[in-house]
Amino acid sequence: MAAGNLELRHLRCLVAIVDTGSFTDAAIELGLSQAAVSRTLLSLEQTLGVRLLHRTSRNVSPTTAGVQVLPRARHLLAEADNLVHEATTGHTRLRIGHAWSAMGAHTREFQRRWQERYPDVALHLIRHNSPTGGLAEGLCDLAVVRTAIDAHRYAHTVVGHERRYVAMASDDPWARRRSIPLAEIRHRTLVVDRRTGTTTARLWPDAERPALEHTHDIDDWLAAIATGRYVGVTPHATATQYRRDGITYRPVRDATPVPVHLIWRRHDPHPATHATAALLTDLYTGHP
Repeated sequence: MAAGNLELRHLRCLVAIVDTGSFTDAAIELGLSQAAVSRTLLSLEQTLGVRLLHRTSRNVSPTTAGVQVLPRARHLLAEADNLVHEATTGHTRLRIGHAWSAMGAHTREFQRRWQERYPDVALHLIRHNSPTGGLAEGLCDLAVVRTAIDAHRYAHTVVGHERRYVAMASDDPWARRRSIPLAEIRHRTLVVDRRTGTTTARLWPDAERPALEHTHDIDDWLAAIATGRYVGVTPHATATQYRRDGITYRPVRDATPVPVHLIWRRHDPHPATHATAALLTDLYTGHP
């Protein structure tokens, strides 16, 4: 037996003959001549060293060896199809990860324009509470992040900036004001997400830093703020994506804006990386 000569076309031919019940119908299904189907089956039988089909003038049926080979052939063909699908899906699907707020106020418009421009590339937004929005975990192809990045491991580009906002309970006295100075916030207890949050005590001078409490995701962060005991500082994206009863957002008057990065694996970029960066940049800069 020369197993090294076994090819997928041999197995497809065997399965087609059995499923259609004749060499003629198998030839039609495979787009081959009947003679080519006969030669392919004969080549498979010679490769395996056994006869696989009983042939009569009226029907075709598997031999004992054919009964054993057929399910293995179907399994190998299914695995080959799965391999091709997985290898090519990256060109027909784009997964963009994020920790909290996707593209913020631009999320819906990004989805709409993407569908219009690239209808053959299915877009999926994936939320994962990690510093890379799921990129390090292999859950996405690109990620939108607003925290410090590992520039040695990931390629990146800044697609825009977002103003900082204070999140507070809706019955907080600050909720009646139009904006809050950064210096005043240091007198409150600030709740931060130490894994994916954009705010740290370094936003204030060493001698003027607020007290901190830590949470682990957006839901815990919002729940803590809703009690009225804490406030949070966050990019504008959070204010647009997480409008909740009992929570009010007000701009921070004099804080530096938050850069929004698009990151991807440096040595394995998705084919749609540049298109994604261009569209996001257009949205953040207000270009049509």
